[in-house]
Amino acid sequence: MNTHSTIRKAARLSVAPMMDWSDRHCRYFHRLMSRHALLYTEMVTAPALVRGGAVHLLDYNAEEHPVAVQLGGSDPKELAAATKLCVERGYDEVNLNVGCPSDRVQSGTFGAVLMRDPTLVADCMAAMKDAAQSIEVTVKCRIGVDDQSPEEVLPDFLEKVSAAGVERFTIHARKAWLKGLSPKENRDIPPLDYPLVHSMKDAFPHLHLSINGGITSLDEARAHFDVMDGVMIGRAAYHDPGNTLLGADQAIFGETTPAPTAHEVVEAMYPYIEARLAEGVRLHAITRHMLGLFTGRPGARKWRRILSEGATRPGAGVALVEEALSSVPEHAPVD
Repeated sequence: MNTHSTIRKAARLSVAPMMDWSDRHCRYFHRLMSRHALLYTEMVTAPALVRGGAVHLLDYNAEEHPVAVQLGGSDPKELAAATKLCVERGYDEVNLNVGCPSDRVQSGTFGAVLMRDPTLVADCMAAMKDAAQSIEVTVKCRIGVDDQSPEEVLPDFLEKVSAAGVERFTIHARKAWLKGLSPKENRDIPPLDYPLVHSMKDAFPHLHLSINGGITSLDEARAHFDVMDGVMIGRAAYHDPGNTLLGADQAIFGETTPAPTAHEVVEAMYPYIEARLAEGVRLHAITRHMLGLFTGRPGARKWRRILSEGATRPGAGVALVEEALSSVPEHAPVD
């Protein structure tokens, strides 16, 4: 089991929990590009685990470590029970979602709507901490919601929730608008406020704080390290992993061994693909996460087309991926 210090080191660069994207196949693929970055699951709701018995949602591959599970919920007892299930399955961290603005999440009284009730979040985190034993519990939040003043709300939230024993937060540097904007619009329209998030590190120097939102490259990530303890990358790590994860171990974690090439990463996926196909997984469920690997390189369009058109066909397997890979010159420069 990884220690708090090991996970905090990994949290220097993390890949965000992303619904329908950061599943176990995606995480395995990302792990081949970075040995050190902290990977997060999609959000798993506490009711689904505790009341629904859907513990299969916690399945992952041992190679994914360090890996954190994100829970959604607002009932302290239920979140504690869900946390215990996560601990039993060997996760390195349990995170509470206080940032998702979707209607489905709001109807369950969790996600970003909890920014309005830091006392409840503190109660939830205290219960999760008791259940987590030696595993660290953390929070991913927004800077505020709707008409709240982030300059007032965010420090109050951090103060009250950290008093429950939470020492690590990831802050998405945008407000969430719970009415009038879709989840997709909530990722783009509310303006980013990096200076406010940076100022939280001055106000709470004892907390480990990561920043999230709009960060699209390793260079942009490094620009935050003068102030912040960590950076979380979301969509860019999914749509352009070659630019955000390949080389991350060297640029962020000081690794001295050369980074793998994109071709080597694809070839390293072959045994995993074979094993999952033997379990009945469809090829598309895996390769859909790999489409952006060659973004900006010659052959990228053909790579995407071959996989997109062929991976859903019955019997599609590694041979299709090999065909797609042959369309991308191995040593072609990135545009």
